[in-house]
Amino acid sequence: MGQASSPVLILLAFGFFFATYNLVTMTMHNRSIGKWVYDDSDGEAFFDPVIEMPEEVKKPKNARMPFHVALTATDAPYSKWQCRIMYYWYKKNRDLSGSEMGGFTRILHSGKPDNLMDEMPTVVVDPLPAGLDRGYIVLNRPWAFVQWLEKTTIEEEYILMAEPDHILVNPLPNLARGGLPAAFPFFYIEPAKFENIVRKYYPEEKGPVTDIDPIGNSPVIIKKELLEKIAPTWMNVSLKMKNDKETDKAFGWVLEMYAYAVAAALNDVQHVLRKDFMLQPPWDLSTRKIFIIHYTYGCDYNLKGQLTYGKIGEWRFDKRSYLRGPPPKNLPLPPPGVPESVVTLVKMVNEATANIPNWDAE
Repeated sequence: MGQASSPVLILLAFGFFFATYNLVTMTMHNRSIGKWVYDDSDGEAFFDPVIEMPEEVKKPKNARMPFHVALTATDAPYSKWQCRIMYYWYKKNRDLSGSEMGGFTRILHSGKPDNLMDEMPTVVVDPLPAGLDRGYIVLNRPWAFVQWLEKTTIEEEYILMAEPDHILVNPLPNLARGGLPAAFPFFYIEPAKFENIVRKYYPEEKGPVTDIDPIGNSPVIIKKELLEKIAPTWMNVSLKMKNDKETDKAFGWVLEMYAYAVAAALNDVQHVLRKDFMLQPPWDLSTRKIFIIHYTYGCDYNLKGQLTYGKIGEWRFDKRSYLRGPPPKNLPLPPPGVPESVVTLVKMVNEATANIPNWDAE
């Protein structure tokens, strides 16, 4: 990382880690209250009331901008099998027409190598000091990125921050536009709703809370130099949020997502919001013109194909059913009437498990 002009201390229990960051200022013309959002239905952009996309950062036609795929992971069986499926579909899509994916790295924040080192490119980094994550394992994610960015050289100018439970359903181009990173807008990230809490980390002099994008760190495609500036702030804010009881209670399992959104805004970085970046079954019904399936929610249906969310279905697929080991090969397909997105998800899981060597190995 380059020399920073505004050093900050990141306080960690059991000692101090020192990190520095610059507040990156993006020069934008015709700035107005609004965001460019890409609809998932036809791929068209529409203007949605914090930044109008400047002409000079729109992607030139036919300009290929490869990005490095990076996902953080642990050595737990639950994380491993998801990483293996994710990597399988990365390899299948990487060289297809329309893809701008470059290299791949699994950032393993367990502190030691595991049995997947030879299967996929992996960099081992240290976890947070014992007990500091307080059972919230994803708190290790920003610290993992800080370390990886400091110790690793990649060829690509851009990085996709991905997660183990992502499946690339279509070839993924670089959705970023010049200096503006691209991100998926999450309906449940609502900075304005929690303004009193957000103001603990994003002071009024920085601007309105509407400058904070409704996003997490993944999926995000971003320039490496911007991520190098955001990552230490993201780590710092994550730790502060987790140590504040009010914030921890309000944000719960999405705390680290809020921390990334706040850290980006603190560095004056805002994102182009792409609704077509990702879908989340069972709520999103079709994979048409979508790039990533995120299978974070359980999918429960009765045999009539009716959703029974919140109640275990007669047919179900839920990644949490496989905490201690990988799912079996050839999972049963959902009954007739279940949305295409869920059918496609199970078919893609089945294809991966049928073709990955030694699938049942932990």
